[in-house]
Amino acid sequence: MPASSSTGAQGAPSQASGSTSTPNSALTDKKFIGAVEDEWILYSDDPQDYTIGPAIGFGASSIVYQATYHPKGTPGSPPQPPVPVALKVLDLDSLPPNSLALLQRETTLMSLSKHPNVLRVRGSWMDGHKLYIAMRLMNKGSAADVMRYGWPGGMEEEVVRCILRQALQGLNYLHINGFIHRDVKAANLLMDDDGTVLLGDLGVAANLAEDTYSPIGKRKSFVGTPCWMAPEVIKGQQYDSAADIWSFGITAIELTQGRPPRSREAPSKVLMRTIQEDPPTLDRDNGVHKYSRALKDIIDSCLVKDPSKRPSAEQLLQTPFFKNAKKKSYLVHKILSEFNV
Repeated sequence: MPASSSTGAQGAPSQASGSTSTPNSALTDKKFIGAVEDEWILYSDDPQDYTIGPAIGFGASSIVYQATYHPKGTPGSPPQPPVPVALKVLDLDSLPPNSLALLQRETTLMSLSKHPNVLRVRGSWMDGHKLYIAMRLMNKGSAADVMRYGWPGGMEEEVVRCILRQALQGLNYLHINGFIHRDVKAANLLMDDDGTVLLGDLGVAANLAEDTYSPIGKRKSFVGTPCWMAPEVIKGQQYDSAADIWSFGITAIELTQGRPPRSREAPSKVLMRTIQEDPPTLDRDNGVHKYSRALKDIIDSCLVKDPSKRPSAEQLLQTPFFKNAKKKSYLVHKILSEFNV
């Protein structure tokens, strides 16, 4: 399957020649704060190095396949073993108008980000009107998958705390580097066999420093998923990384009860209730599991309608609640060892 045009080493599809500075070129030059050594190998941008297997996920304009990457190695060195990967294939012709720039941002941001809790693009190429993005295969799917098939009523507090802490570390990495995710939810918290949680689906992630938005550090575009959407986003007001903190609080409730608040209502009603009614909160005692006052307080602090009064991701990580979270290996024997999506 020959590629008609390569994206280059770990980058997004190139733009038309003659263009000057673009958001992606700014990303390429950016020095990421808190970047760490990547423990996983980068793959290649050569489609001949991959064998595509069965589909494992479907989106509005994309399909995710389980695939195998076959490293070429270097002359004289022993052959390297094949690597299972996830291969996201996007049909560019089916994307909404003006979405290519978002797609370029996603692949560039996910290529450059080096954090153990942020999903990274490890190879990409174009073939006709399709874009192929190779990523680490997260064998357990998402936190939403894990709940759907194993814990439909929600998970116990230590599990929730361990998942949320890893998500928060990824979120903090994005925020301190000037990005907001804009679609934080359990379906975008990807999980692997070793208990790693990665913040995925950066397709709507935004750079707060782009000079096309004023004032610096604020956005006004309407994106996200209704149940998780912050009030200021719904109302079309300027917003920043605090909108992610609201979504994080909703996600925390989602993990405790198996679904987000108001999920059984029409999207239009969800949006209206989010604006008009008091924020949702954690029911500590009437679910499948009991929860602590500390978790309720964390959630309540995130779900304050005034975004200026919400804690930052960094502040949340400094709370005793998250400082005392168990290591990722806790998830292995607690929920993952016998679980298969």
